[in-house]
Amino acid sequence: MSDWELDYSEWNPKQEGLNETLCTLGNGYFATRGAREEASCERDRYAGTYLGGGFNRADSVIEGKIIENEDLVNWPDWTSLNLRIKNGDWFSLDRVEILKFHQQLDMKSGVLNRTILFRTHDMVTCLETKRFVSMDNPHVAGISWIITPRNWEGEVEVKSMIDGSVTNNGIARYRQLNGKHLKILDTGLSSEDSFYLLCETRESQIMMAQVVQTRVYENKCRLPIVRESFFEHEKAGQLLKFKCRNLKSVRIEKMVTLYTSHDFAISHPLKAARNLNNEMRRFDDLLKAHKEKWKSLWGRFNISLKGMSEENKILRLHIFHLLQTVSHNSIGRDVSVPSRGLHGEAYRGHIFWDETFIFPFIYFRMPELARSLLMYRYRRLDVARRLAKEEGLEGAMFPWQSGSDGREESQKFHLNPESGRWIPDNTHRQRHINGAIVYNIFKYFQVTNDREFISLYGTEIVLEIAQFWVSLAEFNPKKKRYEIKGIVGPDEFHTQYPEVEQHGLNNNAYTNYMASWSIRKALELLEPLAESRKNELLRMVGVTEGDLVHWEHVGRNIYIPFQKDGIISQFEGFEELKDFNWEKYHQMYEDLQRLDRILEAEGDSINRYKVNKQGDVLMLFYLFSAEEITEGFAWMGYEFKQDLISKNILYYLGHTSSGSSLSRIVHAWVLSRSDRKHSWRVFQEALMSDLSDIQGGTTSEGIHLGAMSGTVDIVQRCFTGMEMHEGILWFNPMLPDELKGIELTMRYQGHWISVDVDHENLKITIDRSWESEGKLGFRGKIYKFQEGSFFNFSMKGDYHQKELS
Repeated sequence: MSDWELDYSEWNPKQEGLNETLCTLGNGYFATRGAREEASCERDRYAGTYLGGGFNRADSVIEGKIIENEDLVNWPDWTSLNLRIKNGDWFSLDRVEILKFHQQLDMKSGVLNRTILFRTHDMVTCLETKRFVSMDNPHVAGISWIITPRNWEGEVEVKSMIDGSVTNNGIARYRQLNGKHLKILDTGLSSEDSFYLLCETRESQIMMAQVVQTRVYENKCRLPIVRESFFEHEKAGQLLKFKCRNLKSVRIEKMVTLYTSHDFAISHPLKAARNLNNEMRRFDDLLKAHKEKWKSLWGRFNISLKGMSEENKILRLHIFHLLQTVSHNSIGRDVSVPSRGLHGEAYRGHIFWDETFIFPFIYFRMPELARSLLMYRYRRLDVARRLAKEEGLEGAMFPWQSGSDGREESQKFHLNPESGRWIPDNTHRQRHINGAIVYNIFKYFQVTNDREFISLYGTEIVLEIAQFWVSLAEFNPKKKRYEIKGIVGPDEFHTQYPEVEQHGLNNNAYTNYMASWSIRKALELLEPLAESRKNELLRMVGVTEGDLVHWEHVGRNIYIPFQKDGIISQFEGFEELKDFNWEKYHQMYEDLQRLDRILEAEGDSINRYKVNKQGDVLMLFYLFSAEEITEGFAWMGYEFKQDLISKNILYYLGHTSSGSSLSRIVHAWVLSRSDRKHSWRVFQEALMSDLSDIQGGTTSEGIHLGAMSGTVDIVQRCFTGMEMHEGILWFNPMLPDELKGIELTMRYQGHWISVDVDHENLKITIDRSWESEGKLGFRGKIYKFQEGSFFNFSMKGDYHQKELS
């Protein structure tokens, strides 16, 4: 085993869902879960195929009410493939004697391999399977099966099929909702050895065509076969019969071409899929091109932890799944990053604020992709304007959950699996998503200096969000400050005050700070613009110079609730809630991550207690450096000394259940300077979040992409102490004692940079540059660089610099 491979040495049916998620293969266009091809009719197997941006709406009746939900659609299963020997039973792992089993996810090449040696009716057979979803051509995927009889010969029958009867049925708590999204438009033969299925989503009317070609080879030659086609019950397929000889291997190659009506430069998805299928090369040729593309991607995206094989493997697993969700194949498409990837149906494939945890790694590797993903928000700006208007507000209010068109997709009710009750869901009041969008745009600009984007698109979004914040804030003459009321913070446990019918909370500290920060950044982004463009933007958003003066007044005077001892209160009144009896509940329950569900099942409410799913206030110290925090508070007229940061961190760590996968990312980051051992321990927990499924079964529903990407960003920016200020790339490494060193490559404002850091030295090489020069900083000093520059900084303060030839 290597740190590029995820290996399974036995088949464990109880871990089937988890393994399917972790072995998902994708290319940034579509992804398919790592379900066993032969188990299409088995209950424990869930072979989801998901398309970036492939949403559909459906109505459901819940407790007498019609509820509309939009889902990321589970598309027809192209992987279905099975065999039977001498007219026996169709192959299934639970119906044969397994003599040997090995499954391997090869992350370096993007290939899923299996080797199964099994016995049935005294016949021993070796089955070797290989699968890829092409990173080279996003419309192609393939499966190879090699069948080798060990002590028999005779007829083998293979069933190759597209199953269009699939539904969105992968999550137990959603199964009362309508998951039937597809209707089959047509099935048929494309050629003698290929068949197709054409389907369409019922509401959004997205068409998808899949054309499958199945061929059989022995010694690189086509094997004579008897072929029978069938088209029934929303399925299309072929039965292939041929002879196998003892100890002679036969290879089945199943190739699929897939197009949708969302694709560019095609007249019809079925025609495009047929044309590509007719040009199909052999499996190994397509696999070679796929591997070359992965080699190129890893050249950009790989990060190495020195001397840490297991941690390296998991970190690469996280990068691997990020690139399967969004990659160069996503550029130019109208997609963003679903919080659970293209790996399952959790959160219905919606887009949240997880972008904030995901984008930083992309900014420094493939800024073209980051820009494309930010355009997802720009295209939905008009809908955000409408959402604000519907609330009686100005500007643009982006939704907490977004899908196809930018309307609010948050569910009205959610099922508590602890009690079996449907509970009203008020988490749509999380207006802080708007601050996250501003943050993402500003950080992208810092990393890339993409002035065209910021002038044409980014500033317009930021201005509209700033106008939203200003209109949302209400002046309180007693406080002599502006308040933001009736919202929900990132914590999500608290959605209203105890014994109060009105939903929402007042003056959530994180939300209010982000509102002030967003207004300040809107004013800053206007400054460098040409006067004509500035005036044009102000006309577009309906703002005058006088309005900008008012904006600054509001931004500087937004209220932040503080407790008496310098603790930032999560929201106004948080300190008045009841203390929670952690000791009692630790004795009663093994897992307290979702205390909201536990208490609701007991007839109690989490709203009564000082306990958080994730600490809102800690997000401030995650997003901003100590200097930025104090500067931001000073701009608002608050004195906040840096020594209060550690005090706030300890307070909120003691009140948090870590019910969100993102909690450990934030905790590891904010502890990295004050308690490195604790930080490293939490970081390792975050690394294992999905691999060990520490949230008790949720990984089978889809990866936690924000947490995965967050672990990578901790290595990239937190451990290296990398920050950006006024065009200078600063480094202040603070490696955990357990970590020997880090090697990474990155791209910053047109410069390709290699970084090699350990406990003794920080080495920086400027490999290539599009710009004449740049600036980097280390321990208070600023250094100019250009292509070929090399720096070797001693962690004790000395450095050596030379120019590379």
